[in-house]
Amino acid sequence: MKTNKIILLPALVALLGLASSSNTRSMKTLNDFLKDQVISGQTPSVQYAFFDVDSTIHTFRYGVKNVAKAEPIEASSQYHLFSVTKTFTALAVLQLAEAGKVDLSRPASDYLPSFPYPKEITVGQLLQHTAGIPNPIPLRWAHTEAEHAGFDERGRFEALFREHNQLEFKPGTAFKYSNLGYVLLGQLIEEVSGQRFEEYISEHIVRKSGADNHQLGFTIDSNHQATGYHKYWSFSNLLLGVLIDKEKFMGKREDGWKPFEPFYNDGKAYGGMFGTIDGLIHYAQALLRTDSPLLKESSKVVLFAEGIAGNKPTGMSMSWFTGELKGNRYVAHAGGGGGYYVELRIYPDLGVGSVILYNRSGMTDERMLNKTDSYYLTHGDSPETIATR
Repeated sequence: MKTNKIILLPALVALLGLASSSNTRSMKTLNDFLKDQVISGQTPSVQYAFFDVDSTIHTFRYGVKNVAKAEPIEASSQYHLFSVTKTFTALAVLQLAEAGKVDLSRPASDYLPSFPYPKEITVGQLLQHTAGIPNPIPLRWAHTEAEHAGFDERGRFEALFREHNQLEFKPGTAFKYSNLGYVLLGQLIEEVSGQRFEEYISEHIVRKSGADNHQLGFTIDSNHQATGYHKYWSFSNLLLGVLIDKEKFMGKREDGWKPFEPFYNDGKAYGGMFGTIDGLIHYAQALLRTDSPLLKESSKVVLFAEGIAGNKPTGMSMSWFTGELKGNRYVAHAGGGGGYYVELRIYPDLGVGSVILYNRSGMTDERMLNKTDSYYLTHGDSPETIATR
């Protein structure tokens, strides 16, 4: 994958505040902005990339993947992707719909006879988080690497469905993000395709994107995984003791950071993937292509269309949050939890995208890419102007 240098056009120079007609003032460059997050102790490391369909336009990495050993972060470093996984789950359902095996307007119970919620909930409502299914705190839904081989995912979530069996609103009338809804979509993919969820994703998405199972997969690579950290001197670190077994899931303090031991999320379809920066770039580039190996253009329109619930836009399409930056439409998803935070974004009209990865905890959608991409995008951008930078 080739890497191009950034060329600062006059409009971009003015945008960055590097020069003006009346005075000259300094402003941090994009790389300085990212580097400062490590130097100021916000994260042990950061990786960022801005790319188009064919190449990586700009990439930056700084910091360490292991604080105690001071090992530098690398392009091959692996991260928990958490809820970015949902974009793969939704894409798999759209692929099955494209093949005529799933109808998004039909009840999900048509494909899952043991569906634990009201039978009228459709596949499309699960995809758009408008089914009314509750969303209990998922931080407890994890198990250690040593427990993984014998872990019973189906049994785990059957118990959770029984515990959280009441809808929070009538399906289709409102929006509420739900990890449990995506657990059910993962089960639907297995029932319809006849493959285990991770096998389907690997065969029909990862490989077709040009990535391998290290770059995007469901197994911890102990040789390359970036250690996940939580800020030791923080109120949220105190709260972690209420939410998880810190003796089980976390190691001894390393400088100002508390490390996580290697762990798996309980549900593969809502947050079970691991990946590298190059893997996410391959995946996004494959989606951006007009001749995408993953999905037809007509199906991508459905995938990226903002949902409506109760006659109001939801701010989310089928698994991708929607938004605009400087007049440029994007779809995006964050993945955050214990030890890691990731954002992936695509600007469909511009044919570009971006990704940022941290090996520190992130519990909310921080929209960090609004800050980083603002150094690069301007009002009225077109694919042609971006390609020249």
